[in-house]
Amino acid sequence: MNAFAIVRADQLSKVKIALNDLVQHGNLSFGNSPRRISPTYADEILVKVMNKPLRNRCSAAAMVSLTNNPKDAINSLKEMHPPAHIVIVSPIHGIHRELTEHMGMFPYLED
Repeated sequence: MNAFAIVRADQLSKVKIALNDLVQHGNLSFGNSPRRISPTYADEILVKVMNKPLRNRCSAAAMVSLTNNPKDAINSLKEMHPPAHIVIVSPIHGIHRELTEHMGMFPYLED
């Protein structure tokens, strides 16, 4: 099973830039096209993965499956400074299965 990148920001344009940065600067590969998710759901995912209370709510969010190893994805993020908050959700996280099952319900992120 692959990991997911959850991208959260205060503007949709920043989400799109961060997704581009994952490919261009992080050398990560997407398993499919990015999907738009609700900001509320992205905030819930963050809380479940980080196991900490939410500090700031987002206004725009997207998710994309990654073909890279989750550890490699996390290490790539450490070298980047994207304009959005990116969380890697690996199969070890409880929410991963839910994301896998429901990914098809989310609309594609428009260019």
